[in-house]
Amino acid sequence: MSSLRVALLYGGRSGEHEISIRSARSIYNTLKNKHNVYPIFIDKNGFWWRVDIGIDQLPANAKNLKERVFLYPGFSKPQLNTAQAQLIIDIAFPVLHGTHGEDGIIQGALESAGIPYVGAGVAGSAVGMDKALMKAMFVQSGLPVAPYLWFYRSRWKTNQQEIIVQIESSFPYPIFVKPVNLGSSVGIHKVHDGSELPDAFEDAARYDSKVIVEKGMNVREFELSVLGNEQPQASLPGELVPKREFYDYTAKYIEDSTELHIPARLESKQIDAVQNLAIRAFQSIGCSGMARVDLFLDRDSGVFYVNEINTIPGFTNISMYPKLWEVSGVSFHNLLDRLLELGLERFNDLSQNVTSYDAIQNP
Repeated sequence: MSSLRVALLYGGRSGEHEISIRSARSIYNTLKNKHNVYPIFIDKNGFWWRVDIGIDQLPANAKNLKERVFLYPGFSKPQLNTAQAQLIIDIAFPVLHGTHGEDGIIQGALESAGIPYVGAGVAGSAVGMDKALMKAMFVQSGLPVAPYLWFYRSRWKTNQQEIIVQIESSFPYPIFVKPVNLGSSVGIHKVHDGSELPDAFEDAARYDSKVIVEKGMNVREFELSVLGNEQPQASLPGELVPKREFYDYTAKYIEDSTELHIPARLESKQIDAVQNLAIRAFQSIGCSGMARVDLFLDRDSGVFYVNEINTIPGFTNISMYPKLWEVSGVSFHNLLDRLLELGLERFNDLSQNVTSYDAIQNP
């Protein structure tokens, strides 16, 4: 692949801001060896800042950044605009985990500005971020999903006891309580009994206006990486064996105690099954480019369940998405190049759509 001008978007307005910085640093240090990379730091207030090209390590704040960046429609040439000049680019690479980055907001802004980008489009990003919508799409597509309920935060404030009764009449403890629109295990709690439920719900509701409650099961946890557009491929699966009670934020990013089996210890027939489920999950929400799909294997029934999909997975040194592709035969730099290609392919395909009424009337 020839050298490209890549705008690397990182940071963002999310509880996963710090993880985004770590992912972006890994991507930047690889991409800059071949491509012209223009890092754009998005601070926690949502302001965009240009970072100097060739810097050794991407900054984690805007303290010493002087040049703001703005998006304007520019359909003749993909561009970002700074206070001094227009920055012509070939493609944007959003590495923005969580809200205001992985949920379709940035994707919509880039679409309106006519800028190609890596990863899922607006609809796939929005559904992939919203666990309630995501699971509904999985169910509609005939994918196996563990039992769940979801609630608005506003309803909790006015009908707390009613929600508690509904949860306890639906599932035995333990249960999991999560913000609907967030990742990296932020705000997630394993609730062992009724005394823990109110505090867990309150904490999850700090991060989102919707909270999801999932039945706790005796499971093995697997992750697969998916790569492609309309005809995606799935990597070999990996298995997570956390030493903590579940794979929470501490187990993911602070401690180094989680046991990883890459590839997972599964029979060939089971590997085929989970790869098929991962691809179907990817296609069910209209995803493109990349995603990591998380699955459970119920130890008691032997049934696989699709848990969730992450449309901008982590790219840190411990992240499963690149690790799984590496063991599947795709190196990190080849993976990044392929993601850039897929972003451009999707943009070029969408560019063929008729968008003018005059063109419809006079083809």
